[in-house]
Amino acid sequence: MKTATTIDEQIAKLKDRGMQIADEDKANEILLDIGYYRLGFYWFPFEKGYPNKYGRKHKFIEDATFEKAVSLYYFDNDLRNTLAPFLHRIEIYFRTAIIYVVSNYYKRNPTWFVDPKIVNDEFVSEFPNLYKDIRKNEAVKYHHKKYRNDIYAPAWKTLEYMTFGGMLFLYQNLKSEELRQQIADKFGISNLEAFESQMKTIRIIRNVCAHGHNLYDIHFPQSIKVGELKGLSNKQRNNISGGLIVIENILKIISENRRKDYCDKIQKLLLSPQFADIKSIIKHITLKPMKVLPAKAE
Repeated sequence: MKTATTIDEQIAKLKDRGMQIADEDKANEILLDIGYYRLGFYWFPFEKGYPNKYGRKHKFIEDATFEKAVSLYYFDNDLRNTLAPFLHRIEIYFRTAIIYVVSNYYKRNPTWFVDPKIVNDEFVSEFPNLYKDIRKNEAVKYHHKKYRNDIYAPAWKTLEYMTFGGMLFLYQNLKSEELRQQIADKFGISNLEAFESQMKTIRIIRNVCAHGHNLYDIHFPQSIKVGELKGLSNKQRNNISGGLIVIENILKIISENRRKDYCDKIQKLLLSPQFADIKSIIKHITLKPMKVLPAKAE
């Protein structure tokens, strides 16, 4: 049975496994701040068996240093923080597209999202459970106080408080392919499978960012379907490099200014000392500074 270890024991264990630690006092401070377990996700690439995650021997390569592992941690943290506002922008655009397109098609049915003629039974049967959390929001509470006979608030209120995953679940369960296509068209994507795949990719990255997990070695369970997407190699279709390209292409549709802002920030991050310190060890990340085009007026 494994037992808890002190900071001194943790440092001794790392050194015994071959990690170089230039400043043990600083390492002590960092381990107290970040934690041994969390940092373990960032010295993993410096192990001899990487990227194999099974049967790990925990022995480090010759030039593994504590400082490089910490640089990878901060790079990953900066990447999450950089992506978060852009992912939020995409989430809002996706939500708005669904609400606008479907609500205007079914103008006389403000609660179309629970109509089995419009949405598959899989979503309709699950929705009462989803609504328990949605109903906790003040705007929805107020709606039911004012309209006591309504089982649900209208789509433009209800869906505003649904999670990104919930919105994707709703999109997938729309019975009308025509409506799903109209929503995908707003993203400049004509292939429905590619659109759904890229939205799933956005959702995965968004959840990783929200929960503070590591992005640098994320592996998408299903390869990104390309559609009209340009500049995506086969290797990138399962890793964060491909995810960054998906984000850029969607932002280009939403707002050229936001795309430019995104590319500026990603380029700055890729040219940072932190990335320079670790890019040789995480070779599976095939990131290149993005081309920044002049911004168009929105």
